[in-house]
Amino acid sequence: MKIGGLQKTSLLDYPGILSAIIWTTGCNFHCPFCYNKQLVLGKTEIISEETILSFLEKRRDVLEGLSISGGEPLLQEDIVDFTEKVKKLNYLIKIDTNGAFPERLKELIDKKLVDYVSMDVKAPKKKYVQLAGVKTDISKIEQSIDLIKNEAPDYEFKTTVVPGMLNKKDIVEIAKWLEGSKQFYLQQFKSDSPLISSKLNDVVPYSKGELNEMLQEIKPFFKNCSLRGV
Repeated sequence: MKIGGLQKTSLLDYPGILSAIIWTTGCNFHCPFCYNKQLVLGKTEIISEETILSFLEKRRDVLEGLSISGGEPLLQEDIVDFTEKVKKLNYLIKIDTNGAFPERLKELIDKKLVDYVSMDVKAPKKKYVQLAGVKTDISKIEQSIDLIKNEAPDYEFKTTVVPGMLNKKDIVEIAKWLEGSKQFYLQQFKSDSPLISSKLNDVVPYSKGELNEMLQEIKPFFKNCSLRGV
């Protein structure tokens, strides 16, 4: 596992669970609005798997879960082996993914190695290449969405609302695509960190009022729907 970051405690990242967070390096997407630029480009120092497992062993009586983010965690060829080791320590596991690797995600679900899946749905289908920053196989994204909705133990979908790239009409299209999902978050765009596209650092995020207007439009499509990061 190529791990480029560790947060020892989080009350927010894994809903309802006191967790640690690790970030894996590298990503198959190149989203212009991504604020984990150093991780995506593989420019962080690597923390050894042994260091992480030793930390988790020592914190077993305090922490309940481990959140694995990135980058794209499912790029890691040894993600199954690593999660098996974490499971032996009796941790709940949350994985963040962009949905490009449904086969590997299914393996984790089938082997009961993931308890919560958080998938970023970047855009409506017609805009996916623009928001992902690379040519995208939409069929893989669709497979992951169906897999998560039907087989994940618990899950959420989320979309970062980037002004100039996504508008209310786009958000409604995404909501229709994900209709019936358990949980969907509209996520505030952050411009206060170095982004993949430096041009976006000057973009002003949508106001809370504008995001709330979008939220009210799409609430009927989901069991639960709310804002995040506002």
